[in-house]
Amino acid sequence: MTPAVRVLEVLAATGLVTVQDAGRPGFAHLGVPRAGWLDEPAALLANRLVGNEASAAVLEVLGTVAVRPAGPTWVAVTGACSPVSVAGRAVAFGEPVHVPAGAVLRVDLPMTGVRSYLAVAGGIAVEPVLGSRATDTLAWVGPARVEGGARLPIGAAAGEPQALDTPRAPMVSALRLLPGPRADWFDGDPLDALVAGPWTVDADSNRVGLRLDGPALRRHPAYVGRELASEGMVLGAVQVPPSGKPVVFLADHPVTGGYPVAAVVHPDDLWMCAQVGPGERLRFRRG
Repeated sequence: MTPAVRVLEVLAATGLVTVQDAGRPGFAHLGVPRAGWLDEPAALLANRLVGNEASAAVLEVLGTVAVRPAGPTWVAVTGACSPVSVAGRAVAFGEPVHVPAGAVLRVDLPMTGVRSYLAVAGGIAVEPVLGSRATDTLAWVGPARVEGGARLPIGAAAGEPQALDTPRAPMVSALRLLPGPRADWFDGDPLDALVAGPWTVDADSNRVGLRLDGPALRRHPAYVGRELASEGMVLGAVQVPPSGKPVVFLADHPVTGGYPVAAVVHPDDLWMCAQVGPGERLRFRRG
């Protein structure tokens, strides 16, 4: 007899809820962004807590979500500190939680941070696209955004749930910057200007890029009015359009760009970009 397929029923979702894993790097030459979770440490922790392999897909929640597993399962919520409940009763954040069959699990708006990560034992087992289950919001490669009425398949549990880590609070400090390839396009050292700030996260920020409002970076007189040929972009690139207001490229960034890159955010600090919201301050330091 064929075993029943394990399913996670989505009752409601607000904001932007997507399926994410480590993404699909290696396809930039085909014009496909890498995608993947924005807060990697939080997503990996959620998987460890429920006994999943590191590569298991999770739900990235920017907003709220309510789900109901068809059978009993273990879950964990990490990242932004969000109220979590099962069958209307508050349960632990950042720890393995058992959800009985048919009980409703809710992840509500976070008290601190921006994005939460919901891992289910066995992982979200939607069909991979180019080797990944991640949703790319720039070209919408991969699974569709998660909305009420969706039924998400769950894989077989790989291990036992364990409280292995102390949850990391999404405390954002100064992001380390590495020199960019186009520093000569700016009037003075652009790292000095970026470190001086101050910077405020713009409301137009998303999974493609973190847009910052603050003192405009000025171009060197030799490059005023000039255009740069499109070139490859990397995760964490700090691109500066003619407005002078920097944009930090995140997981769904385009694979090429025509504005000069003044700096690159250190890979170990990129997770912090996932946990700052519109109107919040962001600082940089030399890395």
